[in-house]
Amino acid sequence: MILATLCYIKRDGHTLMVYRNKKPNDIHEGKWNGLGGKFEAGETPEDCVRREVQEEAGLLIQNPRLHGLLMFPKFMGNDWYVFVFTATEFSGELIDSPEGKLEWIPDEKLLSLNLWESDHIFMPWIEKGDFFSAKFDYEGVNMTGYEVTFY
Repeated sequence: MILATLCYIKRDGHTLMVYRNKKPNDIHEGKWNGLGGKFEAGETPEDCVRREVQEEAGLLIQNPRLHGLLMFPKFMGNDWYVFVFTATEFSGELIDSPEGKLEWIPDEKLLSLNLWESDHIFMPWIEKGDFFSAKFDYEGVNMTGYEVTFY
């Protein structure tokens, strides 16, 4: 089981995204993602998302807002549980990310990016302000179905 975070940083109608193109054998290579990653021992979801955003983008986020939990059973051999956040309060300057190219994408263009199939489904829930728990089934890199509960 893998615990992870995902954060969409918002500013002036734009969202900070990373184009994954730097790490060898990256399952996300060629895709656009929000920022985030795996928990370290003893971290809360908020600790993890703050650390990951700082490591990947050089930004210090304050008051991350939790939107929901994503579950990906047996994705690439592991069950993933991903806490999804947004952040609008931050300080610092963008760095040369070890993950890929960082770019502020206009919100209206987000869904036209090369994203995972599931991102196309849950990103609108975030924009609507929904709080959710969702399970996305994948076979390899292809999504085969999903279930969601809204709160």
